[in-house]
Amino acid sequence: MVKYSYYPGNVARQSSQEVEDTLQPLCRTLGIELIEMVGCNSDGGNIIKQGNRDLQLALNARNIAIAENNGFDIITACASAQGILHETLSTFKNDPIALASANSVVAKITGNTVTAEIDSHHLLHVLVDEIGLEKVEDAVINPLDMDIACYYGPHMQRPGACGGDDPWNPDYMERLITALGGRPVMYPTRCSSVGNPSLLSLGDSVMKMTARVLNDAKKAGAQLLVSACTQSHSNLDSYQGKAGRVANKDTSIPVVNLTELIAFALGHHVDRYAQLRTRAMLIGS
Repeated sequence: MVKYSYYPGNVARQSSQEVEDTLQPLCRTLGIELIEMVGCNSDGGNIIKQGNRDLQLALNARNIAIAENNGFDIITACASAQGILHETLSTFKNDPIALASANSVVAKITGNTVTAEIDSHHLLHVLVDEIGLEKVEDAVINPLDMDIACYYGPHMQRPGACGGDDPWNPDYMERLITALGGRPVMYPTRCSSVGNPSLLSLGDSVMKMTARVLNDAKKAGAQLLVSACTQSHSNLDSYQGKAGRVANKDTSIPVVNLTELIAFALGHHVDRYAQLRTRAMLIGS
């Protein structure tokens, strides 16, 4: 059993509770114990950073302090959260002034301070680098048996933030899909941005970015798109109809979070898995 401080990010316990529903059982199956980060807050989603960098650093410092008090590295299922956590920890490790400034705020509010001696990890990298794909494959009950396009997004695709994966040409998710019994589909925009967090200010541009990813995945022959970023998932799923209309592209493809697909393959939520397979047959390629 490996232990991590669990950071749910901005949506897993709000608008995307399916992430929480599926993360918990898959982690139990694979021997990952999630230690609650009691009282954790938003990481700012890189929205606050646009107006106040120091505030976003302080918000993340508070979360990091909670994880340090737990005594374990952080795990998250959101690529955006992982990118922000990694960037924050790197800033604190390399900029003592930024660390001292954030600590002055956190100490006043909570009485704690941050050392920045822990690390953060996305679930994907924990599964490949620590749990091992052989163990994952051995736990599969319902092989995926679908053509699946993987969406990484740009947020965690940077050196040091994506485990042992290649930041520029990743393959961890494709290898995981193979271990789960699926057939990975390669397409050119799997690491491209879909515009988060600019949806409200740059609507049409964001819709065109979203449509490009969805259309590329569908043209490559995917029946299904799986996203490693819970924040980007809303663009790819909830807004795909609008994105298609704005960009005049075919964007009709089922989209699921990575945690859902893993949990389904491991035998959890079989009713949801049956619904997903039906959707993939009806509206996938």
